Amino acid sequence: MCYKPKVAFICVHNSCRSQIAEALGKHLAGDVFESYSAGTQIKAQINQDAVSIMKELYGIDMEKNQRPKLLKDIPSVDIVVTMGCNVDCPNIGCKHREDWGLDDPTGKSVEAFKLVIETIEENIYKLAMSIKNKRINLGS
Repeated sequence: MCYKPKVAFICVHNSCRSQIAEALGKHLAGDVFESYSAGTQIKAQINQDAVSIMKELYGIDMEKNQRPKLLKDIPSVDIVVTMGCNVDCPNIGCKHREDWGLDDPTGKSVEAFKLVIETIEENIYKLAMSIKNKRINLGS
């Protein structure tokens, strides 16, 4: 079986955008890469608006298989994707890094959440294609 790169979706609190990206990564690109999410700090639970909208749009219950995690709680990864940190962005070792520059929808409208989720979905597909087509250099 072929090695699947490990991708970490990182934001400060690991409660919304990074959790959505982990869930969509597993759902849409699980055959291409392993998905993890983490933060430098954590909240007690995943953002409840994100949980309900992801259930509505994809039938994914993020609380079933995910929880807020710190950087130390995930394995070493090949790819780090930051969500758009507007504070100190966490720095962990990897072979490839990119920032998706997403605004945090916490406290905003359902439409704002759906826009962020749609953008994450598009980015997951792009990342998966870049890995499949070896446009991201992960070494051997």
